[in-house]
Amino acid sequence: MKIKNLILGFACGAALLSGCNDELSQVGPSIQPDADRSFVYADTFYIEASTVKLDSVYARTVSGLLGNIYDPLYGELTADYICQFYCPEDYKFAHEPLEGKVDSMAFFVMYNRGEDGYMGDSLTPMTAQVYRVTKPLERNYYTNMDPKEYCDMNTLLGEKTYTAYDMSISDSIRNITDTSDPNYYTPNVRIRISTDIAQEFYDETVNNPATFHNQEAFNRFFPGFYVTTSYGSGNILKVAQSSFFIYYRYKTQTEAGNDTIISTREQFNVTKEVIQMNRMENDNLDQLLAPSDEYTYLKTPSGVCTKLVIPAQEINERIEGRIINNLELSLQAMPQEDWKYALEAPSYVMLLPEDSVKSFFENNKIEDSYSAFLGTYSTSTRVYSFDNISNVLQLHLENNPNEDLRLLVVPVNRTYDTDQYGNPTNTTAIGNYLFPSAVKLKKDEASRQIVVLTSKYNQ
Repeated sequence: MKIKNLILGFACGAALLSGCNDELSQVGPSIQPDADRSFVYADTFYIEASTVKLDSVYARTVSGLLGNIYDPLYGELTADYICQFYCPEDYKFAHEPLEGKVDSMAFFVMYNRGEDGYMGDSLTPMTAQVYRVTKPLERNYYTNMDPKEYCDMNTLLGEKTYTAYDMSISDSIRNITDTSDPNYYTPNVRIRISTDIAQEFYDETVNNPATFHNQEAFNRFFPGFYVTTSYGSGNILKVAQSSFFIYYRYKTQTEAGNDTIISTREQFNVTKEVIQMNRMENDNLDQLLAPSDEYTYLKTPSGVCTKLVIPAQEINERIEGRIINNLELSLQAMPQEDWKYALEAPSYVMLLPEDSVKSFFENNKIEDSYSAFLGTYSTSTRVYSFDNISNVLQLHLENNPNEDLRLLVVPVNRTYDTDQYGNPTNTTAIGNYLFPSAVKLKKDEASRQIVVLTSKYNQ
């Protein structure tokens, strides 16, 4: 059988080189006995392609988006989030505030430097607002959550008008690259919060220390913040970290025995141990969802994706039980739009059976070349290539031979190892892509053509 497999491998290669003529080809007649001759078939089919709406995507992450942008083709995107804060067990203030009173409180939205930290016009004025969450959050990591179900929208705790590029920061500070330098600048939006909230925290640590015994008790006392934008369009921040600080002063003594007043702060962060719920709302998607003979679309986050239907019933009837050896699939993209702040094409997409998308992301799976295939975008050819996807077709024919195979093309964020030269190697994690991106995919006849290579041995 090893000789048979080797000959069959050469046959598949020959069929690829000779083109897709749907003709039967006999392999190895001069060296194989009649009973061992194998045959390779190349059959041409056409897939269907359409654009479908993604009402929400799975987004279990401590990062997020904040803001609003509009694209003439891809419509409007609004993003904000609700977050809890991590509390160490049996937490208490490091010092006793002077006269038992705190001074102030601030919520920080922190993001990366430069264009990695935002999308759109960095000088567009935006206004952020913070509201208090009034009931414990559920572990719902889908992006269609309704903040009104969790928050008191009638009580504003704080707001701040900002631009992504903070003009108040001097170049001398901005140019510091040493992260250990006390003046190192991390871009942020600082929103002053009512001091009453901060005082409530301190009083609770004194009067009810059991509230801070564990995370569950703390969440009941303080379920979190909802941060959104109320004004401005044209910029979205890529939030890397959310924290709040409580500032206060305390009295201590110097070595000489003199009383002195020290200013300090307590800090609470959003971490992976707690819940962050991200909301993504896409509007003006009608032109993307309208039937088209030319294109399908991808838009993130949430937004739309491309649905492919492989004619499995027709394939099953034609191949008549042959072994499926190869089915290569690639998607040709169009050039990106040339207007200012045009969205970029996502770097990676996953090709998944439509009914397995939910479990794939919820269970933190990665590509397996069996039912989940990774496509990498080539900027030179503008192609997403999935190589050989015959396994998913074979599996489908074994279980559902009388139904067509429905696949979704979903943009993803890929985390990976690198080799000694910094090139990507093994995938370590896959998640829905949560930064604004978009691309048009061709769906003309040539783009929808697939060739299924099959084989069988002479019986």
